[in-house]
Amino acid sequence: MTRGAKPYHLESLEERYPKWVVRSLYTGVNSFISIFLMAIIAYNTDAPFVFPSLGPTAFLLFFTPLAAASAPHNAFVGHLIGVLAGWFSLAVTGLLNVPPDLEKIDWQRILACAIALGLTCGLMPVFQAAHPPAGATTLIVSLGLIRTPVHLLIMMVAVCVIVLQGFVINRGAGLPYPVWRKHAKNAPPDD
Repeated sequence: MTRGAKPYHLESLEERYPKWVVRSLYTGVNSFISIFLMAIIAYNTDAPFVFPSLGPTAFLLFFTPLAAASAPHNAFVGHLIGVLAGWFSLAVTGLLNVPPDLEKIDWQRILACAIALGLTCGLMPVFQAAHPPAGATTLIVSLGLIRTPVHLLIMMVAVCVIVLQGFVINRGAGLPYPVWRKHAKNAPPDD
């Protein structure tokens, strides 16, 4: 056991059991807990506190918690860029008040999706906030699945809640999870 490590911290468990088993259980159990709590909030508020791109965010938070893409800055700013780019794409294509129709996608919607994803993928590096699930967030918005200002704000509150859960759980597991940005000394290099 690592000197000074608590017996149930992730690092200590990985020394006693196969690393893949510990990592799989850690990722699966904590992702379950996080989305379950988000779903309870959604159920009690009738608001979109659960949306598809939170799943990959939870996976990153618990499978690669020390990677830059998992840092609170990247998760929050990445999703914010995705939400804003998605909303912007709806605005410039005249789709802000048009409900989604996934069975028949027209040229306006195709353009909205392309604009949103292009902006999101282009702006995340500018703000040093690469977070791949934000690509799904921007498509959710540009497809019109979640599009009202109130619901877009709720999406960002949901991102804050899941990032806070990741922070508490990862720190509780003894990981040097960053407060805001990844710290080079405790994180694996990004490819």
